[in-house]
Amino acid sequence: MAPIKRRGSKTASTSRDQSRGRTRSKSAKKTVAKPSSVRDSWIYTYADDINPTLEFFYKPHTISALLFMIAGFIYYAFNSQSNAVSNTKMGAIACFGVILLTGLVEFKDGPFIRPHPAFWRLVLAVSVSYQLILVMLLFQDKHTARHLFSYLDPSLGVELPEKSYAEDCSITWQTVYNHMDVFVIAHTVGWFAKSMVLRDQWICWILSILFEFLEYSLQHQLPNFAECWWDHWILDVLITNWLGIYIGMKTCEFFACRQYSWRSVNQIPTYQGKIQRGFAQFTPHSWTRFNWGPSKSFKSFLAVIGLIAFELQIELNAFYLKALLWLPPPHFINVLRLVTMFLFCMPATREVYQYLSDPRCKRLGYHAWMLVANVMTESLICIKFSAGEFSEPFPPNVILFWVLVVIALVVYAAAQFGLRPMLEAKAAEAEAAVAVVAREEDVKNE
Repeated sequence: MAPIKRRGSKTASTSRDQSRGRTRSKSAKKTVAKPSSVRDSWIYTYADDINPTLEFFYKPHTISALLFMIAGFIYYAFNSQSNAVSNTKMGAIACFGVILLTGLVEFKDGPFIRPHPAFWRLVLAVSVSYQLILVMLLFQDKHTARHLFSYLDPSLGVELPEKSYAEDCSITWQTVYNHMDVFVIAHTVGWFAKSMVLRDQWICWILSILFEFLEYSLQHQLPNFAECWWDHWILDVLITNWLGIYIGMKTCEFFACRQYSWRSVNQIPTYQGKIQRGFAQFTPHSWTRFNWGPSKSFKSFLAVIGLIAFELQIELNAFYLKALLWLPPPHFINVLRLVTMFLFCMPATREVYQYLSDPRCKRLGYHAWMLVANVMTESLICIKFSAGEFSEPFPPNVILFWVLVVIALVVYAAAQFGLRPMLEAKAAEAEAAVAVVAREEDVKNE
C-alpha cells in the first residue's frame, strides 16, 4: 500500500511574524498538541483554520457539559413517575445520554474534522453505546431479546412472514414490477455509501458479486435470499449496484481532484461567498485516495481479503439480525442501524488504511477498534440465536463452491508471493551470470 502524504498547516512563531511586520490573531489557528510519541504522530498532522468569530464552538466546554448533565439529573430525579416501566426507560436513556455526552467532550479526535471534530467524537460514543446494547442482547436468550424490543415498539415481537423473490421468474413487465420494492433504492444508496467508504472500484465490484453468491448459498436459511437469476445479475449487479458504485466513485474522484483552500468567513467579502463557505463546512477538509494494492505484498493481500470478508459480514448481520429478532425491513431500527453503521465505517476504514499504509501508525484507531467489536458481537448474537432456527444443512454444491474459492485464493497467494519472487530471483541470478561471462569474454578478446 502506498504511504500517505498529508499536507498540514504550520503556524509560524510570534517572533518571526513580528519581524516580518505581520500581525496574526492568536485564535486564528487551532492549537495542536505535541505528539506524545512517534506512534501517535500521524494523528496530529490534521490542522484546520478556525474562524475567530466561531471559536466558541472549538472550545472544550467540559465544565458546562458537566453542569448541564447534573442539572438534568436533578430535574428528572425529582420529577420521576411511579410507573416502573417508564422509569426504567428514562434511566436507560439517561445512561446512554451520559455516554454520549462524555464521548462528546472527552474522547480524542478521529481522522475527520468536518463538519466538526465533535461530530465524529459523538459517532464514536454512539458506537460505544451500540456495543453495550449488543453485549446486553448477547447475554439474553432469543425469546427474551425479541420481547425486549416490544418495549420500544409494541408492534414488534411478532414472527415475520417469509417472502421469496423466486416464485415467478418469467421475464414480463408484471414480474419485474413486482420485484421493484424499497430494496431497489436501498441497493443503489447502499453501494454508493460503500464506494465512499472503500474508495476502490474493484473491491466494490468483488463485494457486489460475492454477495450474490452468498445469497445463493444461504437461501435455504433466509427465504428472501431466493431470487430469480435476472434479479441477481441484472437488476441487482448490473443496474442498481452498478449505479451506486458509479455515482460513488465519481464523487470520490471529484473530492480527490478538488483544490482545497479554506478561508475564514471574515475573509470572504460577499454574502454569497460566506453562504457557500458555510455549506462547504459539511464537505471533506481534504481527501485521501485509497490504494489497497492487494498484489503488492502478502500483507496487503491478507488485508484486502480480511476487508472483503468483514464487509460481507456486516451485510449478512443486517439480514440475520432482522430475521432472528423479528424486525420488519422498513422498521426504523433497521434503518437506524444501516445509517449508524455507515457513520462507523467512514472513519474506521480511514484508520485501517492508515494503520496498514503508514509505518508510523503502530496501533488500530479507536473507531476501527469499536467497529470490529460491534460486528463481532453482532455475529455472536446471530450464531447464538440461530440455534434451532435453521435445520436444513448446507447443500453439497455450496460447500464445494466455497472450498474451490479458498483453494483458488491459496494457489494465487502461493504463486504471487512465493513462486513468482523465487522465479524472478533465479532469472536475475541467471542474467547476472550471463553478464559476468560476457564481460570475461570481452576481456579475453581485448
